[in-house]
Amino acid sequence: MQAIADLLRRLFRAREAGVSVFLVMALVAAAILAPRFYSLQNLRNLLLDTPLVVTVGMGMTAVIVCRQIDLSVGSIVAVSGMAVGEIYRAHPSMPTPIAMAVGVAVGALLGLGNALLVTYLKVPSIITTLGTMSIYRGLAFVIGGGRQINPNDLPAHLVSLSISSPVGIPYLALLALVIFLLTHVFLSMSRMGRAIYATGSNPDAARLSGLPTEGIVAGAFIACGALAGLAGIMYASRFGFVNPAQTGNGFELQVIAATVIGGTQVTGGSGTAVGTLLGCILLAAIVNILTVAHLSGRWQLAAYGAIILVAIVSDGAGRLQSTPVVS
Repeated sequence: MQAIADLLRRLFRAREAGVSVFLVMALVAAAILAPRFYSLQNLRNLLLDTPLVVTVGMGMTAVIVCRQIDLSVGSIVAVSGMAVGEIYRAHPSMPTPIAMAVGVAVGALLGLGNALLVTYLKVPSIITTLGTMSIYRGLAFVIGGGRQINPNDLPAHLVSLSISSPVGIPYLALLALVIFLLTHVFLSMSRMGRAIYATGSNPDAARLSGLPTEGIVAGAFIACGALAGLAGIMYASRFGFVNPAQTGNGFELQVIAATVIGGTQVTGGSGTAVGTLLGCILLAAIVNILTVAHLSGRWQLAAYGAIILVAIVSDGAGRLQSTPVVS
């Protein structure tokens, strides 16, 4: 038993354990208040909706650990989806791996735009990405000429990613799982991962120790943009259309809420891929329960905001408790 307890302590921090408890409580509440939550169709919908948030959440974790924020990810999802959709209109036989590569490249390029503004022009990331959120949304309209990508514009092999796979789990879920595992290994076991935490914990000390802090922050923004670009392809597969106005609208709130509830501190230097994964699952479960219970979509927006506020307040309270009192 002691060995199991030690293993759990290594796998889960206090916040991650708390998220796990809340997830169990939410699942129990769903069984009582909304039994339809456990229908096969609803569980399948949950399995298809969560991968998009998980994919972008992995990139957002790196950005927030670096003491930054990216409010443009929803717009990047729309731009990527529109760009690939327009290419499919002209070349319907384009293989799915190439479509994914295009989406990732588009997202990385937009992430690079954020990175240059933040690291070289020294514009605060919240201002930068608030501006690029609108700019990129306008770009999504420009790419499609104001038209949306319809189901008949997307090939069957792209849509099939959200149907199933040889192991019975949709390819989208498997792809998100791979991205989570790669992010977990990168952040927890690589030298660059440790440099990201050092940059977020104390940027000045990290810079004095020789770490290229501007390059690290830029890399986080580019990675977040690339994953948002990939999520744009996943969105097209999941829903079968891409609308320049609706696609990714408000998505940044979902991703940030899931990331911070998983233990990534908005003050930087702390956060894990495991915590973000748990936060994504908990948030998706809460939203799904609200939907199954036929509550208004406004409650979903309220849930996102409340989760972000609770996470920030709890982080602040934790820091106050850990601060020694000087008499």
